[in-house]
Amino acid sequence: MAQIRKIGVLTSGGDCAGLNVAIRAVAFAAMKKGWEVYGIENATDGLIARPMRYRKFSFSDFDFPYARLGGTMLGTNNSGNSNIQRSADGSTEELTDEEALERFKSAVNELGLYALVVIGGDGSMYITSQFCKKAGIKMIGIPKTIDNDAPGTDEAIGFATARNVVMDALDKLDTTANSHQRLMILEVMGRGAGHLALEGAIAGMADICLIPEIPYTYEGVLSKLRHLWSSGRTHALMVVAEGIKTPEGKNVYSANGRTFGGVGNYFADRLAKEKDNFNVRCTILGHVQRGGTPVSRDRILASAFGVHAVSLLAKGLTDRVVVAHQGKISDMPLSKVLKIVRTAVNPRGEMVKTALGLGMYIGEKKK
Repeated sequence: MAQIRKIGVLTSGGDCAGLNVAIRAVAFAAMKKGWEVYGIENATDGLIARPMRYRKFSFSDFDFPYARLGGTMLGTNNSGNSNIQRSADGSTEELTDEEALERFKSAVNELGLYALVVIGGDGSMYITSQFCKKAGIKMIGIPKTIDNDAPGTDEAIGFATARNVVMDALDKLDTTANSHQRLMILEVMGRGAGHLALEGAIAGMADICLIPEIPYTYEGVLSKLRHLWSSGRTHALMVVAEGIKTPEGKNVYSANGRTFGGVGNYFADRLAKEKDNFNVRCTILGHVQRGGTPVSRDRILASAFGVHAVSLLAKGLTDRVVVAHQGKISDMPLSKVLKIVRTAVNPRGEMVKTALGLGMYIGEKKK
C-alpha cells in the first residue's frame, strides 16, 4: 500500500449544521497520523477552477470557533454542475466533461493527493468517486442531510440540529397561538421524507403532522381541529412537510418551480374559509433549518464519522461510506449505498406509534 502523505476534504450539496465539525475531525485525525490535509473549497469546483481554490490545514486553523458554527468553512456547491466555472472578475467559462476531468486530475497530481473525503449526499459521493477513479485516487464518503433520508445510515449529519430548530419554532409559535387563539401551521423541509416534520412535531408537541409517507384526508384534519375546539382548546399547532401532496394529489412548488414550498399556505387559506372561523397563520421555516450552531448530537456524530473516514483510508480502502447503524459507527460500499432506496419514515415505526399514542393526527387510510 502506498504511503499516505496528503489527503483532501470537501463539502458538497446543501449546507447544514455540523459540517465544520466533520471537517475538523477529518483534519485532526489525519494530521495526528502525520498526513497533510487540504480543504478543497466549493466542492470539486475548488479542484477544477483555475487558479485552484484550497487551503492547507494546520491544527491552529481550528482555534477560531469555525467548528462551533453552522454552514461550511470550505463553501459548497449544490448546482450539480462543476463544468461552469466563475472567475474572480465575474466572468464564466463552460468546460466540457473531458476538460473538467483533466483539470481535476491535474489538480490532484499537483497537490499530490492520496484521497478525498467527501462530506455530502450519495449523489455527490458517486460523482466525485468517478472523478477520483479516473484520477487514480481513493474516496471516502460521509453522509449529511437535514432530511435524514440518506441511504444506508440511521442518521446523517445535520438532522439533529434541524430537528431542534423545528422544535424551537413550535415552542415559540405555541405561545403566540395561545395568546391570540390561533391555529399555527408550520411548514418544514424534508423533500420526500417526513423525518424532520414528524420528529420535530413530536418534540414540539404539535396536534397535527402531515408527512409524505402517510395518506391523510382534509376531512381528517378538519375533524381533528373541531375535536380540539369542542374540548375547550382555543389554539393548535399543525406541522406540514413541504413534500406532501394536497388532498387533490398535487405537490406545491415555490416560485422557481423546482423546489417544494407553499403547501402550508394552501392549508392556511383553505382552513380559514371554513365555517369554524379558524384564526389561521402559516410560517414557512425554510432555510432557517439549515443554519444554527450544531447541537451536541450532530457534533458527536460528525466527529465519529470524520475519525472513522480517516481510519478507512489508513487501511487502504476506497469507495466506502461511513454510516451509523444500531448505535455503532461502521461503513459500507458506495455501490451498495447507491442501490438502497432513500430512507423514508416507516408508517409502522416507533416514531409513528409515538405520535399516535400522543393523540396526534398524522393521517389515515383513504377510503
